[in-house]
Amino acid sequence: MRILAQVQKSFVIFAVSIVLLVSPFASQAEASSITISDTAKSLKGIKYKYGGTTKAGFDCSGYIQYVFKQHDISLPRTSSGMHATGTKVNKADLLPGDLVFFNTSGKGVSHVGIYVGNGKFAHASSSKGVRVDALNDPYYWGDKYVGAKRINGATSVASTK
Repeated sequence: MRILAQVQKSFVIFAVSIVLLVSPFASQAEASSITISDTAKSLKGIKYKYGGTTKAGFDCSGYIQYVFKQHDISLPRTSSGMHATGTKVNKADLLPGDLVFFNTSGKGVSHVGIYVGNGKFAHASSSKGVRVDALNDPYYWGDKYVGAKRINGATSVASTK
């Protein structure tokens, strides 16, 4: 009987040790399943506000900065500042979470969005607020595309689904 009691006690101690060892990682796995693209798309419909950086209203770079901040990634405040960071990515190699840049003013980078996959990007449009559009839209975005950047840590967060 004593041996059985000791085996049971040892098993309980072992089981509790495993639970204590693994439990901190369980919450991390849950948190990482929410991707940058998920966060970006979840804000669809929020209105445009020049200079906006909150859910009360976003401009394009304020929106990007807000989304990335939710994943503990800091970015510069402006689209041109964001364009100066990260690693250049070819259009054919885009991954969800990459930043895509556009020249809408005729004066260099003036708009930024987040590639969300399937040829689409999320962005804060001055006319319609946060929305998802086709990257190669022949009526507007297609000919305004100027490039993409991958931000360290962004696609690793974006691809853990």
